[in-house]
Amino acid sequence: MPRYSVVAILLHWLIAALILTNLALGWWMQTLEGLAQFEKFQLHKSIGILVLLLSMLRLLWRAMHKAPPYPETMKPWEKLAASSVHWLLYAIMIGMPLTGWLLVSTSAFNLPTLLFHMVPWPHLPVHDWPMEARMQLNHLSEGTHKALAFGTAGLVALHVGAALKHQIIARDKVLSRMLPRFGRAA
Repeated sequence: MPRYSVVAILLHWLIAALILTNLALGWWMQTLEGLAQFEKFQLHKSIGILVLLLSMLRLLWRAMHKAPPYPETMKPWEKLAASSVHWLLYAIMIGMPLTGWLLVSTSAFNLPTLLFHMVPWPHLPVHDWPMEARMQLNHLSEGTHKALAFGTAGLVALHVGAALKHQIIARDKVLSRMLPRFGRAA
């Protein structure tokens, strides 16, 4: 069965690990206060921007490299569902970091972002808007960011469940198209 390219596989697993880390970090940092929360928040922003940049690279790679075809044994509705979930995940991989960046850029606190304590990251141009407009946009971006976090958790669960269904029940090697190969090819 045809496989994804090494670059696509690497980006898939790296972005997946970063997203799962950031979901956990995002929920955990809500329980913290003071400097501990500030430090985790900076890490959360750093990972989010990294996800945004890697996801844009992944979309560019995907545009230039066709995905391997689904197995003939998959029903049309399964192919449509798989394709829909993949594109929704792409939308989340871009939308989550953008709404987070917008949330930071509209914050009344005006906290700078220093990616991984090294690289300054600018606010979006909305930071200079009048306070009332900024706060409306801040409220909207916060709600959207939280909704996307729950949507991400649901889509990831669906994606993993479908991959396991194909591996364990259907045994059609769909999962093996995206699994890394270590050593010699099997």
